Amino acid sequence: MTARTLKQVLTIAGSDSGGGAGIQADLKSMSANGVFAMSVITAVTAQNTEDVTDVFELPTSIIGSQLDAVFDDFEVSAVKTGMLSSTAIVELVAKMLAVQKVANLVVDPVMVSKSGRALLKPDAIDALKKLLFPLALVVTPNIHEAQQLSGIAIGNLADARRAAKIIHGFGCQYVLIKGGHLLAERGTDLLYDGRFFNIYKGEFIDTPHTHGTGCTFASALAAQLARGKAMTDAVQAAKTYLTETIRHSLAIGHGTGPTNHFYFLET
Repeated sequence: MTARTLKQVLTIAGSDSGGGAGIQADLKSMSANGVFAMSVITAVTAQNTEDVTDVFELPTSIIGSQLDAVFDDFEVSAVKTGMLSSTAIVELVAKMLAVQKVANLVVDPVMVSKSGRALLKPDAIDALKKLLFPLALVVTPNIHEAQQLSGIAIGNLADARRAAKIIHGFGCQYVLIKGGHLLAERGTDLLYDGRFFNIYKGEFIDTPHTHGTGCTFASALAAQLARGKAMTDAVQAAKTYLTETIRHSLAIGHGTGPTNHFYFLET
C-alpha cells in the first residue's frame, strides 16, 4: 500500500492551556481543514475561558531551534503566525522565514486576548509592521487590531476600506479585516489586494462562546491556501468553516467558551 501524504502547514504562536485559542486552536483548525499541522511555540500562557493569568516567553534560541527542526525535515506549504509577544521574537521569526522564502505566509497580528490581556508588547507592533508584514501573503487583523495598526477608528465598511489601504501599505500582498466586531455590518469580512475589495457577508451568530475565532479563521485560511485554493476561494472556505464552528460552539468553562473545531464529527 502506498503511504499517503498531506500538505504540511506550520503555526508559530503561543500556547493556550485552556485549549480554545493559540497553538491548540491552530492545530485543530488546520487538521479539520485537511492538512498536517506542525507547531513552533513562542510563549506559554496560563489561560482558560475567563482570563489569561500568566505569560512566559520562550527563549529565542529554542524558538529558532523549533523552526530549524521543522524546516529541515518537512515540506512546509504554508505558515501561520499568531502570538509573537516581543520585538526579539518578531525579529527572529521574520529573519528565519525570510530565509525560507515562505510563499503562503498568513500573519494574524495577535495583540490582545479575548479577556483583555496584552499578548504583544507595544514596542513589538512596529517590528511586526516593518519586518513581518512585507513577507506576508495576507495579514488578518480583527477590527480592534486593524484600528491599532492603521491608526483610525473603524465603525463601518468604509472605515475598514481605509484601514485596509493603510495596512496594505506596510508591504503585505493582501489584507483580510475580520468583521466579527464590526457592529454596522456584523459577520462581514473585507479582503483587499491593493487594487480591489472583496466583501464576504456572512451569518452573524449571536453567542458568547467565541474564544479562539481569530486563530481558527487564520489557521483555516492557511490550510486552504496550502491545499492550492486561490485567495478569494480560500477566504470563503475558511469563513464557511469558522461560521459552523461558531454555530456549534461549546458552553464549557465558566467564561467565553471555545468554538467547536470538529463539529462535523458529532453523532
